[in-house]
Amino acid sequence: MGAVRRIALALVIIGALNWGLIAFFQFDLVASIFGGQDAFLSRVVYALVAIGGLICLGLLFKPDEEREVTTTRSRMSTPAMHTEFGEEPDFKKERELSDKKEEL
Repeated sequence: MGAVRRIALALVIIGALNWGLIAFFQFDLVASIFGGQDAFLSRVVYALVAIGGLICLGLLFKPDEEREVTTTRSRMSTPAMHTEFGEEPDFKKERELSDKKEEL
């Protein structure tokens, strides 16, 4: 996640907390810090939160980066973890191959 998206996410979180304060306690923290809802600085903060929300809107449709897709798996990735239901390795074929290599 880039720096711009992190800043946008922080702004969205600030906006969400402010809306929570408004909903639960009827207290607008941004307005009280910057001099009311009509003050220039309050409107700037509200605008930055809105722009951050628009940037974070792209995160809603972005595929997960953390998910790894494995295309191939080995049959014996953990040989010590065999159960009675698993397939046992065929050591007979391996022995035959090693014998053929020794003959050459």
